[in-house]
Amino acid sequence: MEMIRSVLLVDDEPDILMVSRIALQTVGKLEVETASSGEEALAKLTHAQPDVVVLDMMMPGMDGLQTLNQIKERFPSLACPIVFMTAKTQQAEREMYLNAGAAGVINKPFDPMLLPDLLRSIVEPARN
Repeated sequence: MEMIRSVLLVDDEPDILMVSRIALQTVGKLEVETASSGEEALAKLTHAQPDVVVLDMMMPGMDGLQTLNQIKERFPSLACPIVFMTAKTQQAEREMYLNAGAAGVINKPFDPMLLPDLLRSIVEPARN
């Protein structure tokens, strides 16, 4: 099983970005690159090859689904899983995210101390 080492974390909320980055770095021992918009995430993907992308669903400009579609279109060879982080977690919404190609969904609010393990539980089985 391949282990994740690097994450591109995309969220327009500075507090969530900071708490998530600290949890993933200190608890999860992961390399974390951050972006505060879908546009910034796409720009970073031109030079970064993260093991996983964590996308906020609700962002101004491009939302998570639009960003996911742009990633697929612009970076067809990027093989990393994409995980949504969202407060909108009704069953129909979760199915829509998974059908769009997401590897999984992390519910907001989440426990920062559990975030690295939660991310690994979604991503690492999917990489086999």
